[in-house]
Amino acid sequence: MASFRWLLQLHKDVPRAARFYSEGLDFSINVCSLRWAELQSGPLKLALVQSNIDHALQNGYSSHLSFTVTDINSTVTKLMALGAALDGPIKYEIHGRVAALRCLDGHMLGLYEPA
Repeated sequence: MASFRWLLQLHKDVPRAARFYSEGLDFSINVCSLRWAELQSGPLKLALVQSNIDHALQNGYSSHLSFTVTDINSTVTKLMALGAALDGPIKYEIHGRVAALRCLDGHMLGLYEPA
């Protein structure tokens, strides 16, 4: 039986990416070096590794992370101040508000605020 270990993302600047998730989404940083970081949010572990991300993205190697947040406006504001770009407007759906952002190195990040 396999068990989930972590989600791995490739980044050009691992310490900057670790700061992005720590300050923007309150992940705790377990380990951080120039080439590797391990962050945690509850049982979820996010591993960041230094790589030539341009080559990886050109070949379709990316991830999409989705988070439930309590205040989508303040979270979007924090993430944009840390380098994210909103990918379209915040949408008001019947079940809540959703937003898509491109975070550091082009990874997609989804936010959901329940109604």
